[in-house]
Amino acid sequence: MFAAIEQRGAEIRTAKSSPDADVRASVHRVRPCGPSTRQRIRAALRKAINDALAEELIVGVTNPATLVRTPADRPLPIVWEPERVERWKTTGEVPGPIMVWTEQLLVRFLDHAAEHDPDLYPLFHLMAYRGPRRGEACGLRDAEVRLGRREVTINNQIAVHGHTIRQKPPKSRAGNRDVTFDADTAAVLTAYRARRAAQRLAAGPAWPDTGLFFVRPNGHPWHPNLVTQRFLKVVRRAGLPPIRLHDLRHDLRHGAATIALAAGIDIKVVSDQLGHTTTTLTRDTYQSVTKDLHRKAADAVAERIRSRRGEAL
Repeated sequence: MFAAIEQRGAEIRTAKSSPDADVRASVHRVRPCGPSTRQRIRAALRKAINDALAEELIVGVTNPATLVRTPADRPLPIVWEPERVERWKTTGEVPGPIMVWTEQLLVRFLDHAAEHDPDLYPLFHLMAYRGPRRGEACGLRDAEVRLGRREVTINNQIAVHGHTIRQKPPKSRAGNRDVTFDADTAAVLTAYRARRAAQRLAAGPAWPDTGLFFVRPNGHPWHPNLVTQRFLKVVRRAGLPPIRLHDLRHDLRHGAATIALAAGIDIKVVSDQLGHTTTTLTRDTYQSVTKDLHRKAADAVAERIRSRRGEAL
């Protein structure tokens, strides 16, 4: 089965690079099965066969899923440092599959979005500051936003199946969480709620009751793919180096985590904010890109040794 998955992935990649437009169209919006998905498939198979063995539905065999080795390496995020941005401007080269903006680039994006896409700016702001996933932001329930206490509860998301959307719980138990936010974010969300109230008043009976906090100007839910398209449009028009928004294991989510760690926030707090099941994932994925933390650690060690050498002299 895994050999077939790998073969199909190779076929998709070949078709996407084909000079034949019809062949490329045949795999439009089709992606190869990545390492993380293969890990989840293997885990599901291993659990199913173990259950079958425990219930004696099958006997006298070794679980074959335990013998399968699948690629496990996740690409680590790379920061858009000035040298990389200059090379991208010259060559169009993107250094890796997951890129992260610096604080300065993130500020440029938010300023541009506030001016040129006010309908989605509040959603982008919340994602940038507090790091909910794309589907979690789109599925945020209005009743779970408590502006007075500066807190939201993440217990719903909008998932995409093909082009169809449906609401469902977060991807894991840790995904159900309370997220606190700052006074600036509270002001942005308060202004958005007032703007939405005016739109609802203008729409009258045609306004649908979705129960969602972030909705389109006509009151309907945001399709996560449309949010990504609008995000990429803002990025392109602002002249910023590209990052991905999709399912926010990516990008603004990476930026939010990276900036929080750089600000000295405890990694357990950041992990809880992002809905990770363990701090190991947070540490492995994000802390490796925060060079300022390593510089500060190096400076602290050097300063301590310097002070002791001074005492000895």
